[in-house]
Amino acid sequence: MDLKAIIIDDEPLAINVLKSYIEQVKELHLINTFSNAVDASSYLQGNEVDLIFLDIHMPILDGLEFLKTLHEAPMVIITTAHEEFALESYELEVLDYLIKPIPFPRFLKAVNRVIKLKQGNAGLDRNPAHDHPSIFVKVDKKKLQKIYLDEIVVVESLKDYIRIKTTTGKYIVHKTLSSFTDELPSDQFIRIHRSFTICIDKVQVVEGNSLEIDNTRYTIGRSYLNEVKAKILNNSIT
Repeated sequence: MDLKAIIIDDEPLAINVLKSYIEQVKELHLINTFSNAVDASSYLQGNEVDLIFLDIHMPILDGLEFLKTLHEAPMVIITTAHEEFALESYELEVLDYLIKPIPFPRFLKAVNRVIKLKQGNAGLDRNPAHDHPSIFVKVDKKKLQKIYLDEIVVVESLKDYIRIKTTTGKYIVHKTLSSFTDELPSDQFIRIHRSFTICIDKVQVVEGNSLEIDNTRYTIGRSYLNEVKAKILNNSIT
């Protein structure tokens, strides 16, 4: 599979960084770069593009206004130095929102999501087990417990352990919250605090800097607030 990508950014350094990252991913093929959205818009009218890496602040036409002009947009990953546009971006159905300077692992996580979506749309994954995806966790020295992802409600950090609360039970696992969160699909789960990762779909109420799941209130950490609210809103309209 070859994903055709373009970069739209008015900063040459930012373009060079993304170029170097894209070269590390065999599924990505960079077919063009643009320093403004107007030229990119003309290019899209006559060329097939799967993925756009899009800056927001640009001359003539900014990235978000550019997105609003597209009738059928390719998949889009925002690349910006500004955190405050995350909510508006997710309302425009972007796949991810990367803050500059962008670490390669964060870039790769976003791209892997695009690749999975493309594979699913192409019908490459026909394994019936994927209709009900699951994960195995070690709940004692010998026992591996199968947990269905759609049953996970909240994952809580207990220092070197985590407590996984599901719709059917609770499990204590010798693993850090960071490492376990990285194993979960980023479009379904999000870390909201240094102590909690939650299932986006199971959020019932969002109020101020907290949210509610199963009548339990969880505080959203200040550094997570913008991304959490944006992801929850995006999930509710897709």
